[in-house]
Amino acid sequence: MSKRDLKKYLAQLSKEQLEEQLIELYEKFSPVKVYYDFVFNPKEDKLLQESKVKISHEYFPVKKPNAKWRPRAKMRRSVAQKIIKHFISLGVDSFIIADLMFYNIEIAQTYSSNNFIKQELFYKSMFNSFEQAVNFVISNGILTEFKARIEAVYEQTLQQKWKNRYDFEAILDKIDF
Repeated sequence: MSKRDLKKYLAQLSKEQLEEQLIELYEKFSPVKVYYDFVFNPKEDKLLQESKVKISHEYFPVKKPNAKWRPRAKMRRSVAQKIIKHFISLGVDSFIIADLMFYNIEIAQTYSSNNFIKQELFYKSMFNSFEQAVNFVISNGILTEFKARIEAVYEQTLQQKWKNRYDFEAILDKIDF
């Protein structure tokens, strides 16, 4: 069904029928419920903090109270990507999304500063995250607000001697502060 057909169909319904359908969608589909729950009670700060905790646990997992060993870091970029995509779909403020994007890179750099990572994929993945974050702040017109964090991420790649640090430099060369 096209958007135009949907508009035609909705125009034919009475207000009560529309309300009934929305309530049915709300009850039947979890994403609709999540969307409306967010729209009417955003709590973006709480959502951001919970998301940052989830991302940080990918690199610095918390030991369960009665566990005999400390869990290993999983370092999954997909966890952060899923959260960021969810934030975008909810229509969360672009500053908050950008903050989360850079937080993901910064926490990974914090981890790599104290742990040797031999997987090439980690560095490539962090570069992809950096490129996406920079493109996001440019497209949303908030580049200057994130200039310091962009430069700090780049400086960390130099300090830690990341193999792909020149790729990060190429991104910086493309943007004009």
